[in-house]
Amino acid sequence: MLLEVCVGKIHRATVTQADLNYVGSITIDEKLAAAAGMKQFQKVTITNLRNGVLWYTYVMFGAPDSGTICLNGPPAHHFEKGDLVIILAYAQVTPEELESISPTLVFVDGNNKITEIKKHPAVSN
Repeated sequence: MLLEVCVGKIHRATVTQADLNYVGSITIDEKLAAAAGMKQFQKVTITNLRNGVLWYTYVMFGAPDSGTICLNGPPAHHFEKGDLVIILAYAQVTPEELESISPTLVFVDGNNKITEIKKHPAVSN
């Protein structure tokens, strides 16, 4: 059995662009994505803090140090420049692998520059 788990998070990033005429995906500054452990084409969800919309898509890399967070294709109807979003990356792991998962949390400023990187602590029951 495989479990789908969060392995990386970019917290409260600012949308820099929404491009309805692009094929799809989210374009994320390559350096920012890498800091969160996100891989190109990896499944992510994006939650819009303004309107509560949750969207599933995949990552495309943007220019490093550009601060780019661009929602492409249909999500451009639900995400606007200036919106704050939370981006979560997922992976499928075995129950045994789950024991060693420690998601990376990346915090950014209003220009999507990294201010802090933390490992999510395991919570025991």
